[in-house]
Amino acid sequence: MVRAIVCRELGPPERLRLETSAPVPLGQGQVRVAIRAAGINFPDILMAAGEYQLKPDLPFTPGMEAAGDVIEISGEVRGIAVGDRVIVKMRHGAYADEVVVAPAQLTPLPSNFDYAEGATFLAAHGTAHHALVDRGQLRSGETLLVHGAGGGVGLAAVEIGKLTGASVIAAASREEKLAVARARGADHLVLYAREPFRDAVKRITDGRGADVVFDPVGGEVFENSLRCIAWGARLLVIGFTGGIGLARTNLVLIKGASVLGVRAGEAARKNPALGERRMTELLRWAEDGRVRPHVSHRLPLEDYAKAMRLLIERNAIGRVALMM
Repeated sequence: MVRAIVCRELGPPERLRLETSAPVPLGQGQVRVAIRAAGINFPDILMAAGEYQLKPDLPFTPGMEAAGDVIEISGEVRGIAVGDRVIVKMRHGAYADEVVVAPAQLTPLPSNFDYAEGATFLAAHGTAHHALVDRGQLRSGETLLVHGAGGGVGLAAVEIGKLTGASVIAAASREEKLAVARARGADHLVLYAREPFRDAVKRITDGRGADVVFDPVGGEVFENSLRCIAWGARLLVIGFTGGIGLARTNLVLIKGASVLGVRAGEAARKNPALGERRMTELLRWAEDGRVRPHVSHRLPLEDYAKAMRLLIERNAIGRVALMM
């Protein structure tokens, strides 16, 4: 029997249930993967609450990404063999002991990653890469302001920002989160409670402001970011963990700024070549040891609600993984 976390009614994580069922039969050309770890992402939480743009039919299993071992293949599948260690990319379904997927959903696990790191790599680092490279076109020598820099996607942005050659300002809610951001390469640290971040950014940049703002928080953070940007700045809208922000269009106009939405997964679905380039670069950086997820918590599958609460209550630093 296979265990999975199942959403039968929309709501908070506590409404999800751990259930068992018979294994799903393999179709021609499909692959069965024994999941060793699954990453927790905010879209999983929103999807289970019915608040995400993708709304699967009930019942469904949350989980966008996982890592594990190929244990069965049906038919001729090139480039994949039983025993391969892989990352699994899904829109939902990863919180389970095993999954049945198409070969295109599999990516080799970097040789220097464990399963938890593999299961928490592509969603965050893929989003940060698409935001900074494709959308923001961050350049060497520019100043990057990263909000929520202690979170998984924020830390990924810190790493990729430094690889691009930018000067990175990391802003976060706790000293512990800023310490990890510094270890990942941040040049300047801003604690939200210590100083208004817009004042800190102006101080750090001698009044010039940030060239690129990476914002997974939204709300007042987005609104105040408009007050500490340089001419021609790009504001990257990653998410809304702090609420929906309101753009003051006069500030956008005065600064010649651009506000850019970031949907890494959808961009790759619409432009597969872009997604392939992103994957190639991320995997090369991972193998070279230049990027790596910071996994602050590894919990057993049955502690799914506790794991999801760590993100909701902002108690995770970096990523959280469910271990099978």
